[in-house]
Amino acid sequence: MDPSLSPLIERIREAAAHKRALRIRGSGSKDFYAFKLEGEPLDVSGYRGIVDYEPSELVMTARAGTPLAELEEALTKGGQMLACEPPYFGANATLGGCVAAGFSGPRRAAAGSLRDFVLGTQVLNGAGEDLRFGGRVMKNVAGFDVSRLMAGSFGTLGVIVEASLKVLPRPEEELTVRFELNAAKAIEAMNRWAAQPLPISATCHFGNALSVRLSGSKLGVAAARTKIGGEAVAEGNAFWRAVREQTLDAFRGSLWRLSITPTTPPLALPGQQVIEWNGSLRWVATDAPAQQVFEVARQAGGHATRFRGPTGTPLMLLDPAVLEMHKRLKAALDPSGVFGPHRLHADF
Repeated sequence: MDPSLSPLIERIREAAAHKRALRIRGSGSKDFYAFKLEGEPLDVSGYRGIVDYEPSELVMTARAGTPLAELEEALTKGGQMLACEPPYFGANATLGGCVAAGFSGPRRAAAGSLRDFVLGTQVLNGAGEDLRFGGRVMKNVAGFDVSRLMAGSFGTLGVIVEASLKVLPRPEEELTVRFELNAAKAIEAMNRWAAQPLPISATCHFGNALSVRLSGSKLGVAAARTKIGGEAVAEGNAFWRAVREQTLDAFRGSLWRLSITPTTPPLALPGQQVIEWNGSLRWVATDAPAQQVFEVARQAGGHATRFRGPTGTPLMLLDPAVLEMHKRLKAALDPSGVFGPHRLHADF
């Protein structure tokens, strides 16, 4: 065990012994996503550094406090990337927060989610035990994959102190094109193109504009551009960064994230809507009641999550059987309820 982990382990064991809650924190860039924030901050930002990175292996291993910007700088030099484009939501965002949040950006529909790229983790559980799950190579998982369970747990199951992620080569060419289309026609176009062998790596519609990013070889991108048309966007990288980081006006206010059937027509909800991932992800900035949003998502074959909004309002509405599974996982990994009580759920 790394001796520098000893202070963290001691804090956890002391908190468990005295029934005190801890709130795991890297840079705090994802603090907005919570039912409630409770517990003494457990700062892991000092535990940082790239542990292992060999571009030919397509794997990077780093400590949880390592800034995402530092990781991406190293990957860029190696001609590679975090393919799911995880959002930062803050200049000092860390690897640990990235994995714990499990958020994916515009490339998710083409490349996969952040969870898909987690190969292994080192975790401190609620008893202060140092555990390792998965590994640092592509084929290493047998049985229940605890490492990927950490993605999206928001620090409620354990302290991620190290993670190994699969990385991918950067595309040779990228081009963003834009179409003037209303939401209904954009949804139809996205689904039609998704069924074809086109190198589409991202789609986004808001207002009356559909933006499409093509990624791949120069010949492949050029051929796809000829096939689908559209007007070239000069600052394509800046646009997708704004989508990823939600700096566009369309994301302002109380924000809901709906994961639904991609062919669903524009949602019957007030407020601005942003459509991503070929229609399967809908962002809605609305003050509509939570139950109305949950019901609209259910009718569209999916679910809704309150992404940004007032503290104390529900994040999600889970089926009783799924909620029971969440409780059992929490009890197995954090039996004393040390980590992030009420971060995700009202009753635990």
